[in-house]
Amino acid sequence: MTDRDPRGLKLEPLVRVAPRDTAPVETGGEAVLEARNVTVRYGHVVAIKNITMTITRNTITAIIGPSGCGKSTLLRCFNRMNDLIPAFRLEGEILYKGQHIYADDVDPTEIRYRIGMVFQKPNPFPKSIFDNVAFGPRINGHKGDLKELVRRSLERAALWDEVKDRLKQNALDLSGGQQQRLCIARTLAVDPDVILMDEPAASLDPLATYRIEELMEDLKRHYTIVVVTHNMQQAARISDDTNFLLNGELVESGPTGIIFTRPSDKRTEDYITGRFG
Repeated sequence: MTDRDPRGLKLEPLVRVAPRDTAPVETGGEAVLEARNVTVRYGHVVAIKNITMTITRNTITAIIGPSGCGKSTLLRCFNRMNDLIPAFRLEGEILYKGQHIYADDVDPTEIRYRIGMVFQKPNPFPKSIFDNVAFGPRINGHKGDLKELVRRSLERAALWDEVKDRLKQNALDLSGGQQQRLCIARTLAVDPDVILMDEPAASLDPLATYRIEELMEDLKRHYTIVVVTHNMQQAARISDDTNFLLNGELVESGPTGIIFTRPSDKRTEDYITGRFG
């Protein structure tokens, strides 16, 4: 039986995150997010055109393409972040677990609770490390052991060992890579189902980038991850599926191994081999 969440969205009860040492969930390609004939306009400007794609559970899905092709617009459709732009208009459907998230009775706050986002530039709050991670649970009325939740979230973000003795320190004192992992921990603290990442390593050095990629591989055991990246090597390394956008249109979509070795569209081959972009 389906419950009505007090914030307005009809959903099955949210499955809480399993402990880190638990085996991955067996999914059989279960669809978590779907775009169906999605077109987005900002006023008279068409940002993406008639895009259809499916994102399956416990995978990393990469969205690639040159600057201005609509990658970030599409990503932000999945948790209604574009709603904050007055001229934004969406046609088509975005489905989360089979339900259209742009329906009139859906609360976008609930969507963002279940579908978290990590941005290109680390954006920790000017608060302590502890208060950054605890922020979301506090405003959501968390009634459990907050210290344990913060510890677990930092562990899942591969940051606990580096900060456990300085949780009261200002988060802005951390390195760029640590700040980004803190932002990931802050996202994990509210137990989302899906994590959207918009160029999460673009501003980081190679070592910090490696740590983020390693973390993403670990996180996909318990979360579904969608990542926008300009870095073709990164997409090839970390993703299970790849979607190539060009001029607002989805040119090609499929398993990453096929997209990068046997693309069916010449434009895909030209882009991933650096002939343009």
